[in-house]
Formats: sequence, structure tokens, C-alpha cells
Amino acid sequence: MNKIITIGREFGSGGRELGRMLAQELGYEYYDKEIITEISKRTELSEKFVQQVIENDPHSLYPITIGHTFAYVHSHGIERQQAIFREQCEVLKSMAEKSDCVIVGRCADYILKGYQPYKIFVYADMDSKLERCKKRSDVQEHFTDKQLKRHIKQVDRNRAKYYRFFTGLEWGDKLNYDICLNTTNADMEKVVKSISKLFKD
Repeated sequence: MNKIITIGREFGSGGRELGRMLAQELGYEYYDKEIITEISKRTELSEKFVQQVIENDPHSLYPITIGHTFAYVHSHGIERQQAIFREQCEVLKSMAEKSDCVIVGRCADYILKGYQPYKIFVYADMDSKLERCKKRSDVQEHFTDKQLKRHIKQVDRNRAKYYRFFTGLEWGDKLNYDICLNTTNADMEKVVKSISKLFKD
């Protein structure tokens, strides 16, 4: 069986950077945005659309009119999200079966539980997350610290709701992971060197 490392992470905690560096250190495949690309190919939906569906609060897609004759108007959103999640499961399993790999996000720890992945959750304090986010090219520079803090909290809330909706588990709960890693003021290179020792023969 291939060695699989899954990484759940708070927004701005450096989990994506950790995953990329760890994959490079170990010579494993690295999957993150590639998952969205593959789902897009399979569903013939745009990557942007798939990303939006995955990052949306799943509860907001539930029909608020259940029991009324026009409930069907809202049900398409749920069906669409579930269809994308099914493709996400197939994509992750396919990736896990190809080779040793590091997979970031996408409920991979739960979806791939049959593959016995090593599950890591990465978190950090708000100040650290703010500083990391300010360095990201995909975070708008005109955000004030207050706006950016609000954005970070919203992304994490959505991730928690998405994870709970599809797994029934609590995102970030230490009982669901092998390691919970606080990257506040951490030297990422040293962290990667330490973790990589667990996987080197």
C-alpha cells in the first residue's frame, strides 16, 4: 500500500507550504489544486465553479422550503454539491492508488481512511495567520487587518462546516489526526525535516 499523508489546515497556517515542502523532501507526489482541476475535467464544470461549490457552506444549500410545493427549486444545489463530492472521492482514491503522496485538504483524511493515511492538522494563532496571508499573492492587498481577520475566520468556518457535513466529524478535533501541528513562529524547514523522518526507512 502506498504511503499517504493528508493535511488539514487552518487558512493562513502554512499547511499548504508544509505539504509542498514535505512532498519534495520525501519525493512524494503533491496534490492540492490539482484535485480541483481533475474534478473539473470529470464533471466538465469550470475549476472556478467547482472551487466555489466546495468552499460554500453546505447548509446554505439546503432548501428552506422543505414541506412546501416549491422545495424542488432549491434542491439542485444540494445534488450538485453531492455529485461534486462523489467525484472528489473518486479523484482522491485514484491519486492515492498511483503512488506515495501528500494531499492537502478536501476531506482526504476521511475519504481515504481505508488507505490508512497519516493525518496531520496544521493550525496557528491569528497574528501568525495574518502575517502569512499578507504575503500571499491571492489575498487582496487592500484588505485591512480587520477585514483580513474576518476573511480568515469565514474561510475556516466554511471548511469546518464542509468537513462536518460530509464526514460527521469535527474539523480540527485532535482525535481525528495523528499530529496536530502549531506553526505559530515555526521554522517550516525544521518542521519538515522532523516530520519527514517518520516516513524515511
